[in-house]
Amino acid sequence: MISEQYVATIIRVAEGDASIARVLREICALDADVRAGALELVSAHLRTQAAGGDVLECVLALREDAVARRIAAHLGPPAG
Repeated sequence: MISEQYVATIIRVAEGDASIARVLREICALDADVRAGALELVSAHLRTQAAGGDVLECVLALREDAVARRIAAHLGPPAG
C-alpha cells in the first residue's frame, strides 16, 4: 500500500505544475482496468527511455484505485 505521504508528494508536485496536474486528472478519471492498461504502456515506454526508479514507482502507484481516488478527489475532474 502506498503511504499518504507519498500521495501527498504526488499532489504537491501536481499543484506546482499544471501539465502534471492535467495528466493526473485524466489518468485518475479512467476506469481501473483502462487505467491499468494505459499505465502498463506508459511503464513499458519509460523503461525503454531508462526512466528513473522513482518515476516507475509513481506510475505503479497510480494503478492503485485508492491512490487514484485520493488524487482525483484532491485535483478534481479533468477539464472539458
